[in-house]
Amino acid sequence: MGEMHVHASLLHGATTQRAVLNFPVSFRPVPQMQIEAHVLLKRCAAEANAKLGLIDAAKAKAVVGACNEILAEFADPSQQGAQHAFMQHFPIDVFQTGSGTSTNMNVNEVIANVASRRAGKPVGSKDPVHPNDHVNYGQSSNDTFPTSMQIAGAVAIVEELIPALTALAKGLRAKEKAWDKVVKIGRTHLMDATPIRVGQEFSGYAAAVEYGIVRAQSAVKALAENIPLGGTAVGTGINAHPKFARTVCGLLYEATGVKFIEAKNHFEAQATRDCVVEAHGQLKTIAVSLSKIASDLRLLGSGPRCGFGELALPATQPGSSIMPGKVNPVICESVIMVSCQVIGNDTTISCAAMGGVGSMLELNVTMPLISERMLESIELLANASRMFVEKCVDGLELLPAAAATVEKSLMMCTSLAPVIGYDAAAKVAKEAFKTGETVREYCMRTGIVDAKSLDRLLNATSMTKPGGKGPGGG
Repeated sequence: MGEMHVHASLLHGATTQRAVLNFPVSFRPVPQMQIEAHVLLKRCAAEANAKLGLIDAAKAKAVVGACNEILAEFADPSQQGAQHAFMQHFPIDVFQTGSGTSTNMNVNEVIANVASRRAGKPVGSKDPVHPNDHVNYGQSSNDTFPTSMQIAGAVAIVEELIPALTALAKGLRAKEKAWDKVVKIGRTHLMDATPIRVGQEFSGYAAAVEYGIVRAQSAVKALAENIPLGGTAVGTGINAHPKFARTVCGLLYEATGVKFIEAKNHFEAQATRDCVVEAHGQLKTIAVSLSKIASDLRLLGSGPRCGFGELALPATQPGSSIMPGKVNPVICESVIMVSCQVIGNDTTISCAAMGGVGSMLELNVTMPLISERMLESIELLANASRMFVEKCVDGLELLPAAAATVEKSLMMCTSLAPVIGYDAAAKVAKEAFKTGETVREYCMRTGIVDAKSLDRLLNATSMTKPGGKGPGGG
């Protein structure tokens, strides 16, 4: 295709440069997490090809050495928290060729050039290894890109998301234990309902996050147990050794601790991205769970004088440029926005994986977009969960208002229904509302229930237990 100029400071080659010029779209490169996973995949592929006697041991060693140098560069702790400077060598836009061929060749070229530099040879010399003949041996973009996508997603969930969710669940369980004896009024439809212990309320939040951990583990399984590697161009495995993918999966397990398994059917694995749709569906559910918890804490902390005022949320920053002293539930709002973004990502992934849109005949052709959205969701959920527990949940305080409204609730009449009947209990609630009395005060005045029975029936703690209608009630 003619001459292509590449700046001497860069480690990629002509194929990468053409893609940079062809796709000036979002100026968002393929995520670093996938680049790292792709380099790891190339390292394991070289080791497997050497084990199988398919490429010269010295050339395989050169590829492995180059990959290790790149991975070590990415692991540099001094550059964590921002886009790594080394990403300048991986500049191709997310909105590129739908198979990820541009990125696969980008990685091949950088590895080959690092190997040349390590050997004291000129960058671009393809000596001692060639980007296609050696780095890409037994592979195609069509099976390596979806494979690295799944590696990156599974590893990120295991290393980032699951630990973050575990910490959040632990923080919520601590509040459950601390506040388990405090009885408050429950609410359904935002209206007064029967009593509930604050600990019970928080046990529901903790359980939701713990289910989220199970869902995250399910997402890892969906990604790890359907690895497309070995299918090469269209799933037939042309130019790949029959044991190649299985050997690479074993090496990936040694490197990551995640048990990757070659796809049972390579035609399905490359023609669809259903495994990612499934995995991201679990991430979406986690996002919905987090939004529920954040929304509830925001509502229970509303006030401080004219809202629910049951919880005091940690003050993290001033809340208004015009109202002095105002403090807003900003951490909860941040979590809710993350949830919205993840749900949006799920829609994008679902559309991109649909037949006739991205999944067409033997290949899905929207993979860079699918990968970016999935990896963003994992990162957002992990970061938001850590932030949520550290800056909100751990610092929550229970206020007197939580317990103060129990006696006022008209729904205390619920425990009277088994004794005086539903209609009579409803009349108690209506009449007490009219007179401004509590249920207890109304019953005491009218004598509808004797005092001893009333104390038993209106015991709020007992009403928070199964069958409860007073001490010993069943």
